[in-house]
This record gives sequence, structure tokens and C-alpha cells, in this order.
Amino acid sequence: MIHSSALVDPAARLGEGVCVGPWCEIGASVEIGEHSSLAPHVVITGPTSIGAGNKVYPFNSIGADSQDKKYAGEETHLEIGNSNVIREFCTINRGTAQGGGVTRIGNDNWIMAYVHIAHDCQIGHGAVMANGTSLAGHVTVQERVTFGGFTLVHQFCRIGAHSFTAMGTVVRKDVPPYVMVAGNPARPRGLNVEGLRRHGFSPETVRRLRQAYRIVYRKGLPLDRAVTELEAIAQACPEVANLAAFIRDSPRGIVR
Repeated sequence: MIHSSALVDPAARLGEGVCVGPWCEIGASVEIGEHSSLAPHVVITGPTSIGAGNKVYPFNSIGADSQDKKYAGEETHLEIGNSNVIREFCTINRGTAQGGGVTRIGNDNWIMAYVHIAHDCQIGHGAVMANGTSLAGHVTVQERVTFGGFTLVHQFCRIGAHSFTAMGTVVRKDVPPYVMVAGNPARPRGLNVEGLRRHGFSPETVRRLRQAYRIVYRKGLPLDRAVTELEAIAQACPEVANLAAFIRDSPRGIVR
């Protein structure tokens, strides 16, 4: 199912049922899993590995060289999982030797138009990245994060699981799990309660996370004391333990 106008390198490996639209270009060292589809004008260079059931819309550049002045042509990789949707005009770059050599994207991510994912980013599963979201190099995104349109994330930041950024947010520090942030620079705007409910968190878990949010953001405690209080209640709630560990291990500091 390869259109006659597409240019597919003979060394590329395409799984069963892959559909390649008109005027696509697929380079050597590219692997695409079964039942993935490429709309017209998609360019994929390698080494790039793309899993099964992905849907890529027109005018995407996937697997191009890192936009990093240190990059000197060494072999680096891009790995994309299964069942992702990548809308129009996105740019997803391979890694750099200095950053581990691999940019990774997990499964079931919804990547909307004009998104940029830079070198060495590590994206988990189930993210929603609205139009114009841009991740600088070495950003780590945990599970089921929602990015509002035109969110910008600084290099080396970590974005915690089930967090939420509002439209136009500029993230310069780590965003803890379960927290909503907004503004330039990003500031906390409460617990992502609606997102937690949509993903099946129990009322009791939400209650305990509200308590944890108050400890971190409302009591005026130094951060080390806030983490100590979180750890004191963490045994009753794994999500609070996750929040405490994220804050304790943050090299950049958190949005606060």
C-alpha cells in the first residue's frame, strides 16, 4: 500500500498493512510497524523506529537530525511506540550522543499540529499535546500529561504524570504530578481534579492529593519540610508517595 509517487528506500522495513501516501519520503534505517498510515508529504529519516497502528498526518518531519550545535553527524535514534496520532506540521528530532542518543515517545499519545519535540526528549504514554506545544531538548514527560496550546517547556524540565498546562504556559522548572500550571513563568493553579476523575482516580485518592497540594502550596513551608510532611502521609496513598519522590528528586526545583 505504497503510492507510486512515494520514495521509500529499499532498506526501510515496513510492516504488514502499512499505508504510505503520495509524495512521502522514507529513508534507510526506518522501521514502521504494521497497520500504521502516513498521509501525503510525510518525511521520515533514520535511524527511526515507529510501532504499530500509528496515524501520521501530512507535512510531518520525523527523525531528522538534532537541532543542537553539538550534533556532529553521529548515529542517534528516534523511537516511537504504538497507536499514536501525529497531526500536521510536527517536527520530531532524533537524540544526541551527549543526551543518551535516543528520543523516545510512548504509546497512545495525541500530538496535535505544529508540535515540536526536540532531541533526547522522553515522552511517556497517553499525553495530549495541543497545537503549537514545543519541548526543548532533554525534557521528560510522564504518563497522561495534557499540554495546552502553545505551551513552551525549557530544556531538562520534567513534567509529572497527570499534570496539566494551560494555553501559553512557559515552563522553566519541573511540574509536579497531578498539578495544573499556567502563566509565564508557570505558576501552580490547583490540583488537576477533572483529569484525575477522567482517568479513574477514586474520590479518596483525590481527597488525599488535595491534602498534599495544600501542604506543598498553601502552608508556606520550606520545600524540604513540605516533603517531610508528604512522606508522613504517603503510606496511605501511593500517589502522594509519588508526588513526594518527584519533588525530592527534582534537580531543577519545582514550579511553586
